[in-house]
This record gives sequence, structure tokens and C-alpha cells, in this order.
Amino acid sequence: MDEPRILLTNDDGIDSVGFRALYEGLSDRGEVTAVAPADDQSSVGRAISQAVDVHDHELGYEVEGTPVDCVIAGLGTLCPDADLVVSGCNKGANIGAYVLGRSGTVSAAVEAAFFEVPAISVSLYIDAGDDWEQLATETEDFRHATAATRYLVDHAGEAGVFEAADYLNVNVPYIETDTGLVEPNEMVVTHPSTRYEMGAERNGGQVDLQDGIWELMRSGSITDPEGTDRRAVAEGQISVSPLTAPHSTERHSALDRLADEY
Repeated sequence: MDEPRILLTNDDGIDSVGFRALYEGLSDRGEVTAVAPADDQSSVGRAISQAVDVHDHELGYEVEGTPVDCVIAGLGTLCPDADLVVSGCNKGANIGAYVLGRSGTVSAAVEAAFFEVPAISVSLYIDAGDDWEQLATETEDFRHATAATRYLVDHAGEAGVFEAADYLNVNVPYIETDTGLVEPNEMVVTHPSTRYEMGAERNGGQVDLQDGIWELMRSGSITDPEGTDRRAVAEGQISVSPLTAPHSTERHSALDRLADEY
């Protein structure tokens, strides 16, 4: 893709460090216009508003709405000639099939697909237990995620990747040692892990919802199969999952019979 027009969005908010890192990293790859939430919209999935306030921002447009609002507003009117949507860089991984529908970062890429515009969602997996929010506070900390995104922006379109995939979900490991950030091992093509560890516990008048997968990842107890996104980032690899947006369907004779007999 030659000098693409890029709509850049996210779910952490337009002033987040990961967003700034991608904006700066992609600005020499094409014409980048920010259309991003005014504040943190993490885990809102494909939530949508009826109307949103939009303000000029030094990077483009600040939207008082969700990531999906941003994509619709962007592709619908603010920058309708965009060739590519990039969403991120999210601080925190978006891995596993059950997470994709909740993620605002990924949902922005899904929404772009319905406009028939290819998209890349990008997230940073930080292996640091409960201290993860204290890390990756500078744009330089996102340099490996930025490099992977630049590479895909440069080559995915011309290689024909988007002829088969509507969007790419990218997760880049952040591994910090005493000597600095560790370079990811390699980029691998993956599919979302189907492992599910959600549970619930009654706590008086409320029910606590718990995601046990993160504790397993912190302990290194990852038994997800080779080829899955979670296994890849746990092993220090850049995970790229090529995905499609429309829900798949398959005809079943049993359901056909039920419909006929109704």
C-alpha cells in the first residue's frame, strides 16, 4: 500500500501513551488522522452511541464516545477516504477468543470491516503481575509494538493479506529485564485460544466475576496449544491473528427439520 491514509483510533483514550507511540511511529508511513475517544473506553466492546460530541485535537479528532463510535464517525464523515484503520496500541493484551468481543481495541477493527476497510488492532502484553500498570509509561516502551505495526502497514496490503482476512489482531510481548526491553523472538501467525477460565463467587450482596487466566499466565502455567495467540505471547513471540468480522453460519439438517415442522 503506497502512502495509505490511516485512521488511528484506540480504547485507552486519545492522550494515552500507546496511542501517541503509534501516531508518531506511523506518521512517516502515510497520512495519519486520529479519531479516538476522549477518555478511557476499555472493555466496552462494540457499544455504540446515538450521537457523539467531537472536538478538534492536535492529532485529529477527539470523540466523546466509544471506539466503535470513532470508527463510524471517522469512516462515515471525518475521514471517509481512509485506506486502513489501525487501533491501539492498547496497554494490556487482547488474546483469547472470549476476550475479542469485549475489547474496544479489537471492536474498532471489527467495525472497520463492515465498511470494507482493512484494519489492524494492536496490543501490548505486559508480563508483570499486579504491577503491570506501572510499566510501559513512555512511548519508547512501545517501540516493538510500533515496529511490528509499521511492518504490517507497509506489507500486509500489497501481500494480499486482506483478501482473506478482514483484520489482524496483533499482540506484542513487553518483557523488561535489568538491561532493558527484550526483543520479541519472532512474528508468528496464530489463532485465538479457546481456553476459558471465567468464574464467579458470591460475596454477600454481590457476585465477583473472576478471570483465572491471568493468574495462570503469571505462574507460567500456559498449556494452550501451539499456534494460539496466548501461547505465542507467553513464549515471547509477536502474535498476529488474521480474522474475519461477520459471524459465520452453517446449515444443519436438524435445524432445517425443526423449522419445517414449526
